[in-house]
Amino acid sequence: MRASKVAVYTRISRDDERDGLGVARQREDCERLADLRGWDVAKVYEDNDVSAFKRNVRRPEFELMLSDLAAGLIDGVIAYDLDRLARQPKDLERLIDLFEETKRRLFATVTNDLNLGTADGRTMARVMVAFANKSSHDASRRIQRKHLELARLGKSSGGPAPYGWLKGGITVDLEAAEHIRAAQQQLLAGVRIGTIRTDWQKRGLGHPRQGTKRLAHHHLEHMLTNPRLCGYRTYRGEILLDDGGQPVIGEWETINTVEEWEVVSAVVAERKLKEPGRMLARKYLLSGIARCGLCHAKIRGQVNRKWQPGSKAAKFTYQCSVVNGGCGQVGRVGEPVDEFIISLVIAEQRERAAVSAVAPAQQWPKASELAGVEADLAQLTQAAKAKQITVSTLLQLLPDLERRRDELKLERGRFNKTRQQAESLSADIGEDFRSLPIERQQALILHSLSAVLIHPAGRGKRKFDPSLIEPVWH
Repeated sequence: MRASKVAVYTRISRDDERDGLGVARQREDCERLADLRGWDVAKVYEDNDVSAFKRNVRRPEFELMLSDLAAGLIDGVIAYDLDRLARQPKDLERLIDLFEETKRRLFATVTNDLNLGTADGRTMARVMVAFANKSSHDASRRIQRKHLELARLGKSSGGPAPYGWLKGGITVDLEAAEHIRAAQQQLLAGVRIGTIRTDWQKRGLGHPRQGTKRLAHHHLEHMLTNPRLCGYRTYRGEILLDDGGQPVIGEWETINTVEEWEVVSAVVAERKLKEPGRMLARKYLLSGIARCGLCHAKIRGQVNRKWQPGSKAAKFTYQCSVVNGGCGQVGRVGEPVDEFIISLVIAEQRERAAVSAVAPAQQWPKASELAGVEADLAQLTQAAKAKQITVSTLLQLLPDLERRRDELKLERGRFNKTRQQAESLSADIGEDFRSLPIERQQALILHSLSAVLIHPAGRGKRKFDPSLIEPVWH
């Protein structure tokens, strides 16, 4: 007679250390129970650091176990406790359906004598999961209240330290902070988050749980724009304000100044806007910048199919294309055009940098207006507390002031972004241009030029003529 083959299911909601000790203990106890029952363990399904209460969380191993149970690959399930399997009634009902379909399926838990194969066992399981669900709801409310209280005090809510801070989340990790600042400078210089993410993944940077997951685009974006970087305390994704309308400052060390953080946030926010005509090509330096001298349509680079490594043929060309709405009558070998434009731009920007070095730094002209609006907001709030004005009056006056404050802060971020981008691009002038990412190269070009006109050169092979390449300066 074939021995019964059962699955062991283990789960723990939080494993901050990622050492798997909690699920390992559950596994040992479940395997011991299977041995006592004379069942063979066919497979262990493990959902470590995964909640069974949160509705938007998918448990991959739980789903696989249900699928294998339905397919008859396993004869039953052993878990440490029923709440390891289900804390939502809907998950329990999916499991119960499988046991009602086939009466001889096996079920056991370490902590109690419960059998889903019987009507009484299923009723008891429903009661237990309902209480477990209520317990999770109550705990969730208490935790949210605790987190809000900690947030108002500027304290951390616990958990793993965000990337950029050492364990505990108070002291800055100097090496990680340097990586964050360098990536922010790349953003200011025009580099895409996707390019930075690829580089970080190759270098093993950015994720607090090394080796557990790939670095997602939105995770890196959050690391570079997190209000925590400049000391702001957030709650549920929003910057928390104190009674005076000012951001609550956390107790941890900062990586950015408020100005630096606002600039990076402004860059990322603007990139998310779908701007008409935005240049998307990244392979060739002047793609989308160069224009046809006859029809003025945008010209993009394209690979020369005749080119082979070691051959004298051109590697790529800039070609006006009928497909892209052009006349199709202008084309030019790419490399000499790139080199000519690069030399012009570097010379112009070095000259500009020399002038900027002796000029005083321009200050944002609306700083006093913002300070006045913030002072008015604080006075109104204090007046309401002192019963000098009614809450109704306060709520009528606040929206316009808050809207103006937010508009001014956005303007300040854009102003500082433009200034810091210019400084960042100026720093790139001294580097080897070709060693920079293509986005930074294009940003340097666009900092000086609005377009490059490529005029027709006539038929036949001709020597490169720079007079037929017309830069359109800002």
